[in-house]
Amino acid sequence: MTTSPISEAPSGGAPLSPTERTRVRRLSERAATDRQALYDLLDAARICHLGVIVDGAPRVLPTGYGRDGDTLYLHGSTGAVSLRTDDEICVTVTHVDGLVLARSVFHHSINYRSAVIYGRPRLVTDPDEKLTGLRAIVENLTPGRWDAARRPTRKELAATAVLALSLDEASVKTRQGPPGDDEEDYALDVWAGVLPVREVIGEPVPDPRLRPGIRYSEA
Repeated sequence: MTTSPISEAPSGGAPLSPTERTRVRRLSERAATDRQALYDLLDAARICHLGVIVDGAPRVLPTGYGRDGDTLYLHGSTGAVSLRTDDEICVTVTHVDGLVLARSVFHHSINYRSAVIYGRPRLVTDPDEKLTGLRAIVENLTPGRWDAARRPTRKELAATAVLALSLDEASVKTRQGPPGDDEEDYALDVWAGVLPVREVIGEPVPDPRLRPGIRYSEA
């Protein structure tokens, strides 16, 4: 996997505020500078990977999330060790948009959009903000379900931990476009191009205990 054509970074919105940790060093021209690029990327994905240190060892866990303004919300059981942290964490989100097939193995690559967010999370204790965070998570995973389904009870809320993470320290990096082969390899009789990768939601499968006459409706 090596250098190849890149996409233009979005522009026109508030800028990201780079830090030493979020500065893209390799292929820095792929870094987005517009904060809207971060919002768009986060709003289009459903799963992030949460990196924490537990008992002195790194632990990376997939989890659902939601965004409200410049705050990312994560949730889990109050018994989850990974959510009981006062240390800094790292959250990553990645979209795979295509498999890039070059004429040489060396130049094969992936078209992607990725975000990395650093920060010290805050345990949400305010009841109203807790509901805001949970709503953001539910709506990001399944738009429209917060208003359609039963709201959490006090007991359920007490069993659920919600973390708030500022989006102040974040970076976005993308790669789009065809492969970038060595000039002499363009003469090879080898197919080259991009195999698009898309996430597709299939037909709804009803719960066996669903009452008759209740139909699924999209938001």
